[in-house]
Amino acid sequence: MIATRQSHEPGHRRKFLVVVDDTPECDRAVYYASRRAAGTEGGLVLLGVLELEGVAQQWLGVADLMRAEAHEEMEARLEKFVARARQVAGLTPECVIREGEKAEIIAALIHEDRDIAILVLAAGVGKEGPGPLVSSLAAGRAASFPIPVTIVPGALTDAELDALA
Repeated sequence: MIATRQSHEPGHRRKFLVVVDDTPECDRAVYYASRRAAGTEGGLVLLGVLELEGVAQQWLGVADLMRAEAHEEMEARLEKFVARARQVAGLTPECVIREGEKAEIIAALIHEDRDIAILVLAAGVGKEGPGPLVSSLAAGRAASFPIPVTIVPGALTDAELDALA
């Protein structure tokens, strides 16, 4: 059973979800989602997913150190995009860091936060294709999400995104 979104009920607001990673196109997704959220009086959630395969096979102390370093790196990356959202739209996004497989983490967060109404991703511009997350979601996982997925072309400029947002 799919949980109904609450974003239009009193005391709630529509939130845009962006999965933050180290790809160049991530800025395009954050920019577009920030502008859309500001323009519709919504909110922004930035999700950092730590895919720590191999950590479980390490000695306890090494695993803890690897996990702590990964969290620190993700916190720094999220803070960079929090500053970007403030700069372009005057928003202060919510930040979430989770460990696991991206599609599963995204689905779980959407299920938990019923104000999240749109997932925003940006397509890569390189020869490798649209990027691993867009590719995996386009391959069928997105069909199981109870919200729309917006894919922003990674080559759009700020002005072009402003015109769309």
